[in-house]
Amino acid sequence: MTMIDSTLTAASPAAERLPAIVQLLRAVHPDAKCALDYTNPLELLVATILSAQCTDERVNKVTPILFARYPTAQALAEADREELEQIIHSTGFYRNKAKNVQEACRRIVAEYGGEVPGNMDDLLSLAGVARKTANVVLGNCYGIAEGVVVDTHVKRLADRLGLSAQTDPEKIERDLMALAPREEWIDLSHLLIFHGRRFCDARKPK
Repeated sequence: MTMIDSTLTAASPAAERLPAIVQLLRAVHPDAKCALDYTNPLELLVATILSAQCTDERVNKVTPILFARYPTAQALAEADREELEQIIHSTGFYRNKAKNVQEACRRIVAEYGGEVPGNMDDLLSLAGVARKTANVVLGNCYGIAEGVVVDTHVKRLADRLGLSAQTDPEKIERDLMALAPREEWIDLSHLLIFHGRRFCDARKPK
């Protein structure tokens, strides 16, 4: 690890501290990446929708069964709703998630030829997709940095590290985008999420 500027303190401006924070996080979490298992944009889109109020570990147990049964957007769009709900039941809020998955897939089939679109506006037109989900898909599947993924871990870390005083995810995202260069937006979210899971627990940080 290279030397971190010892003159930096918690009182230093966030823009000055962030490069050192990122450097340290990369050293501690060299394996930071998307924790959801997927092989294509559709699988990641659906997995991210299912991950709301649910752990990635639980989603990763459900999606192999789901995609073996319904491997395409067309198949998901035409799936029996009750069967779909049964498969994803353990992820919580299963009725709403099943509805969103099917409506999103119907639009993907009708408007985008069965392929998940690769731009923010089109992704946001899909049911169940807000900026967090769109950023996950764009960053991990298309290598496009349109923003920073702000989940519960990023929200907590942004506050504890003094990177944002906001509580609204979109406002936190704007603060992080202003602090970090665009080429670091994708990695920044992965690093903060990994650190939040491994060390900076919500109730009792290590």
